[in-house]
Amino acid sequence: MSENKVIELTEKDLPLHCPRPDAPLWSQHPRVYLDVAHTGQAVCPYCGAQYAFKGELPKAH
Repeated sequence: MSENKVIELTEKDLPLHCPRPDAPLWSQHPRVYLDVAHTGQAVCPYCGAQYAFKGELPKAH
């Protein structure tokens, strides 16, 4: 998942974690939860995957 493509997310993808459930076995690493609530974007510290929230950010609790 270290490609430069930005992975778009919606509210149904939250809570965001990497690797995603559909990631191929070769790209697996320890699961890390990423916060997109503040900026709408996040980068995985393990593989560099870039995530961006599409649409209005959900309200924080």
